[in-house]
Amino acid sequence: MQEKVKIAIIGGTGLYSLDGMEILREIHSDTPWGKPSDVITIGRFKGKEIAFLPRHGKGHFISPSDIPAQANICALRNLGVEEIVSFSSVGSLRQEIAPRDFVLPNQIIDRTKARPSSFFENGVVAHAPFADPFSISLAKRIEKVAEKIKLKLHTEKTLICMEGPLFSTRAESHMYRSWGADIINMSVLPEAKLAREAEIAYQMVCMSTDYDCWKEDEEHVTLEMVIKNLTQNADTAKTLLAELIPELGNGDDVSLIGTTKYSIVTAPEKRNPEQVMKLKVLFPEYF
Repeated sequence: MQEKVKIAIIGGTGLYSLDGMEILREIHSDTPWGKPSDVITIGRFKGKEIAFLPRHGKGHFISPSDIPAQANICALRNLGVEEIVSFSSVGSLRQEIAPRDFVLPNQIIDRTKARPSSFFENGVVAHAPFADPFSISLAKRIEKVAEKIKLKLHTEKTLICMEGPLFSTRAESHMYRSWGADIINMSVLPEAKLAREAEIAYQMVCMSTDYDCWKEDEEHVTLEMVIKNLTQNADTAKTLLAELIPELGNGDDVSLIGTTKYSIVTAPEKRNPEQVMKLKVLFPEYF
């Protein structure tokens, strides 16, 4: 029996491994919700086993609306993952958050439209709390490491998640600013919601690539601009991760354990047997 992998890194271009990491194996997962975005790479770094999952697939071939987030989170939970640090490029909605700055959000505004966002559907209902969508414990550890490596890190910011794949209109960008949003991306949801249901501590690390389109004295956001800044951000992310890995997977955040069990509201006799069989893969102890 393989030892549990307690740490997962979800990211995109440039975040498939760390310099000096020993590649142990590749996991070709299948779940009741389908296959994950790509093969999950298991590596060992500073004595810790880590699972790397590229959200959009290696080569970035999966659109934000088509990411198999349910399969991704289910596959990671089945490996034994307890903590997820997720990386994402974002647009900045604030002057003080410059391109290539890093941001730790603590709140989310949902503007997605067409994404399955729960494991509980099709005859089994649960209402998990989501008031604070990120792990405070993980955030504190990331802040500590960022200070150590002298990384400029904005904290306690609000992340708005849009459907995409097109970027915002200028009117939308100004509207999001008026709502109090600080950064914008297309990928935190439903990933964060599903991690919460799966009882996995989750924190997204956001990497600013542009000023969206609200800032009219700046060049409007283009894919070329995003890719250029993303590439520079990737090296910084690897430096952060190299120092952060020893702080992960030590059982520091157990605040979610058991929460989903007490969120299930459907009476046992009313539960759809087909959905129960799917949920047994994710929560064998609850069904």
